[in-house]
Amino acid sequence: MPKRILQGTVVSDKNDKTVVVSVERRFAHPMFQKTVRRSKKYKAHDAENRFKVGDIVSIQECAPISKDKRWTVLTD
Repeated sequence: MPKRILQGTVVSDKNDKTVVVSVERRFAHPMFQKTVRRSKKYKAHDAENRFKVGDIVSIQECAPISKDKRWTVLTD
């Protein structure tokens, strides 16, 4: 089964080797059919501390790295 890849914006880089990425999804409301925006934050592993706040990154699912880190930042 392929691993999911999401794209989002780095909102925090304060932790060592970790970035917090905000991923936004858009969908039509089931009843009103208006476009709704929802965002969710994911903690992702950034081994070299390369990414800073405001960077647009892609993250990929991986095996659990810590209690709440299950994503890694893809290095393009």
